[in-house]
Amino acid sequence: MTVKIYHNPRCSKCRETMDLLKDRGIEPTVIEYLATPPTVDELRGILALLGIAPRDLLRNKEGKEAGLDDPALSDEQIIAGMAANPATIERPIVIADGRAVIGRPPRKVLEIL
Repeated sequence: MTVKIYHNPRCSKCRETMDLLKDRGIEPTVIEYLATPPTVDELRGILALLGIAPRDLLRNKEGKEAGLDDPALSDEQIIAGMAANPATIERPIVIADGRAVIGRPPRKVLEIL
């Protein structure tokens, strides 16, 4: 099984999710998305796997601070904003064999493993 995690080492939920994966013998590919932000195309792919709208992937406080909570913004504008401001992206995101989930709470990742 190939597992990828969009991870922020300073985030407690990300660390808990990593521990959960490692406790199951899974060594995921780690993408520190603040240092290596996903592209617009990668975000589109992640959203498709998650089956959610771009607004649903926004962190509330960070999205508001970046001005991405404006109801007039299109999905494409929100996606572009998230690519430019990766701190606005909800975390952690785990992708395993063509399925994805946001690890909130961390045990939610078990649904796709």
